[in-house]
Amino acid sequence: MVAIEFGIIEDMINEARDYVIPEREQCVSIADDVYIDDWWNQLCIMKTYFYGFDRPKLGLARYGVTLIPPESLPAFQEIVLSDRRINEDDHLVALAKMIQDAIDRKKFMIHFGV
Repeated sequence: MVAIEFGIIEDMINEARDYVIPEREQCVSIADDVYIDDWWNQLCIMKTYFYGFDRPKLGLARYGVTLIPPESLPAFQEIVLSDRRINEDDHLVALAKMIQDAIDRKKFMIHFGV
């Protein structure tokens, strides 16, 4: 299993900052090789940023850092909640709860790839 992590960016977003090595606090880990391959086509239509705001992209940086803006979180939440394995994996449940928390607080999320 290759783990990746998701977290909420609690600080104010700094559009000039490069998020190459941000702090990793209270992250949720899921298995990249188990889930991301299955979600890939859906993730690739989600607006994101790779490392910083000067690199707008779609999807996740598999081998890097992705910033997920609040407007993309409902789509990400739908991907997670629609996965049937959510009933069997506490990590997916924790990720879904984290996404909802970020939506409620209008926060960016961050993804740390493999």
